[in-house]
Amino acid sequence: MNCSLAFETRIGTRLVNQDRVGHWRTGHSLLMVVADGLGGHLRGELAAQITVDYFGASFGRDAQPVLEHPQQFLYRTLVGAHAAILRAADELGLPDVPRTVVVACVVQDGHAYWAHIGDCRLYLVRQGRVMVQTRDHTVVQHLLDSGRIHEEAASTHPERNRILQCLGGYQPPRPDPIVKARLARDDLLLLCSDGLWGPLTQRQLVHSLSTLPLRQALGELTQLAEQRAGPQCDNVSVLAMCWGEDELAAPDAPETIAACEQPDDVYDFSAPEPDYLRMSDADIEKAIAEIKAALRKTPQ
Repeated sequence: MNCSLAFETRIGTRLVNQDRVGHWRTGHSLLMVVADGLGGHLRGELAAQITVDYFGASFGRDAQPVLEHPQQFLYRTLVGAHAAILRAADELGLPDVPRTVVVACVVQDGHAYWAHIGDCRLYLVRQGRVMVQTRDHTVVQHLLDSGRIHEEAASTHPERNRILQCLGGYQPPRPDPIVKARLARDDLLLLCSDGLWGPLTQRQLVHSLSTLPLRQALGELTQLAEQRAGPQCDNVSVLAMCWGEDELAAPDAPETIAACEQPDDVYDFSAPEPDYLRMSDADIEKAIAEIKAALRKTPQ
């Protein structure tokens, strides 16, 4: 498998880097993951680390040397990482469950497969154009999709930090349909946290990737993101791959597998005291107790 990898992660102006980046490969398969622990809750970096570790361990076990069903692997591993975070919070006696958002991508047999939860993003860049950008699981994205706000208002919207999904929350992850795309020579796959894409325009992203060697481009982009974000700069993390093989055959329509519908409940994971809207305190405590009981009964 002919490809090159590069990554960058920076703390920004925060006290702790809650982002985690991981990549693993065999001779015929590659897994890339970026996780961004949520800052409004205790130990977001723990949730991100558990997620990355869980993906890596699952890939090491299942990629022999390829994944039999990459789409099923991604879905199953997202759900498993969510359960692992809940289990760790219970075992450590934490007063609150750590949470994270994540994006993951498998490259195998000349194809890319990806899945995400929250607002970590994947971009597929081909010949200087963004062919794919994942859809954020956020309130702002929902408002954009429904036509209630314009793109120009998204970056300054008062609810721009509110997400609809995460790992470690009170609802299990419900990813979008997992997409399969055929890769062409020199395609770029970029996975990143919102600390990178938030301060940058798509034009800035594409320009650096198209004009600089991959490692140098990521360094330029992370530095630019830090400069543009200023004193409020979040952690900035990015992982990218450049594909070095010819396209296997004529491109076809992306293939998907079934996935659940998007959730309607909106949780504010950026606030120190989250507002769970439709769930009372009693409902939350009952949900936690049921999850913990189920985990204790599940063989490890």
